Amino acid sequence: MNQRVLVLGAGSVGVFIGGHLAAAGMEVIFVGRQRILDDIAEHGLRLTDLDGGSTEVSPDRFGLALAPDEPELADLVLVTVKSAATAAAVRMVAGRLRPGTPVVSLQNGIGNDTVIREILPTCLVLAGMVMFNVVHRDQGRFHRASDGIVAIQDDPVVDRFADQFRAAGLPLRRYRDLRPVQWAKLLLNLNNPINALSGKPLREELGERDYRRCLSLVQAEALEVMNTARIRPAQLTPVPPELMVRLLRVPDPIFRRVFGRVLAIDPLARSSMADDLALGRRTEIAWLCGEIVRLGEMVGRPTPVNRRLTELIRIAESGDPRRYGGSRLLAELTGAATAVQG
Repeated sequence: MNQRVLVLGAGSVGVFIGGHLAAAGMEVIFVGRQRILDDIAEHGLRLTDLDGGSTEVSPDRFGLALAPDEPELADLVLVTVKSAATAAAVRMVAGRLRPGTPVVSLQNGIGNDTVIREILPTCLVLAGMVMFNVVHRDQGRFHRASDGIVAIQDDPVVDRFADQFRAAGLPLRRYRDLRPVQWAKLLLNLNNPINALSGKPLREELGERDYRRCLSLVQAEALEVMNTARIRPAQLTPVPPELMVRLLRVPDPIFRRVFGRVLAIDPLARSSMADDLALGRRTEIAWLCGEIVRLGEMVGRPTPVNRRLTELIRIAESGDPRRYGGSRLLAELTGAATAVQG
């Protein structure tokens, strides 16, 4: 019998992961917003990637729902909503899943698995992380626009579905402790607000030195706070995070020569935060820069750069359409840091 997978959050990542699982023969039910459900109901799925792969999944290969239907039949639950929606999403299935059902958080940020565990105490909740960017191009097209893996907290229960993920082209990299990976991914995701404020595609933004210098400032501050808290992020890139902070500042020609693969991103790809602002939705800034601000408060270290970036995103969320050139955003962030030092 095929395993039934309930995907709570039919956004870009949730549909890409769930779509590949459906193509591999799993019974997948997507729960999400009407807009995306209508799109994939009409067009089916075409899942592509930057390496040239392409998978098509017809609408009769998956189920769709605005709210979970018969969640007690689920063999696996994937939580792929934005962090702000975690509690609301899992409350829809609270008390309805079978005891011991594996529930995997495939979300940005730190601690979503803790939130889920509190609401679903009888389930086996695991932290996970999707390391690549997915672009939704409408008409059922979802494109993996960057390199990356699917990471998961190791547990014997993973053996139940690891083979299906592998068959779907999504081999799970298992970690005894996922927290260092989550902190490392958070460091990378600190570019999300920079990209959102730039108004540019990711490849174009990362190709400009001043934007990378902004990212260097934000990451350097985050690493200082993590070091004070004795948090050691994993190394997810070819170079350790401390060295990457310095290399982000090099001139554009050198960066392109040394880190060409970093820029091997779909030309239209943007951060999910940029998409949220464009759609008038609240962003995950509280689970990215806000996480660094909270950690700084806990260990007694100021975080003016992450705090200012949070403020700028909050202004954008209020409907302010302004976009920041690299030099202007850099001035905003260096000014915030200088004010505290003064």
